[in-house]
Amino acid sequence: SLWFVYEYSKAHQPQRSFTVIGEGKENVVPNVAEIRIGIITEGNDLKALQEENSQKMNKIIKFLKEQGINDKDIKTENYLITPKYDYKTSPYKIIGYTITQNLIVKVRDLNKVGNILNEAVKYGANNVSGPNFTVDEPEVYLAKAREKAILDAKQKAEIIAKTAGFKLGKIISISESSILQPIPLYSARSIGSAELEMAPQIQPGSQEIKVQVNIIFEIK
Repeated sequence: SLWFVYEYSKAHQPQRSFTVIGEGKENVVPNVAEIRIGIITEGNDLKALQEENSQKMNKIIKFLKEQGINDKDIKTENYLITPKYDYKTSPYKIIGYTITQNLIVKVRDLNKVGNILNEAVKYGANNVSGPNFTVDEPEVYLAKAREKAILDAKQKAEIIAKTAGFKLGKIISISESSILQPIPLYSARSIGSAELEMAPQIQPGSQEIKVQVNIIFEIK
């Protein structure tokens, strides 16, 4: 029948659509600082080096706990024993060792960051970097930015449809990308206690969480 032919033809017409990009932002103040505290120990006696390294690291960990840092926020990143060789001999001869141990520490009281960096060096740390500031539970702020991005895309789509003289149909697809970058503001590597006698002033500043959505709308 003619009705069947019309419906079949209509069903096989290419779907008309257009794409809109929406953007949403949330400015937040970071509330967590992540720092790396490390000890590099070098010498010839491996057992003595291990004891020296452990004593220094235990003092640092004890100090961190005294500052109110929870066990869950103190994590050993690595522990490496690297032999040093004399390549002039055959076979190669071990002439010493380097022990490297690093902690990743999350500091939730940002007022303590500068003092922790300073005191860690006094307790024997000689490989310190950070802090990298970030936000605890960023999903909350991502959700807010996502809502703004979708609303932005819908408003743009409505303006385009009204101006172009067509009606918006259903959403065919939606995709998202988000950006949350930690902000490194202070970095010191391989430093001795004499090089860091005053606690550095640490300012977390603000951080932008941005979500971008690509929405494909059907054109009625």
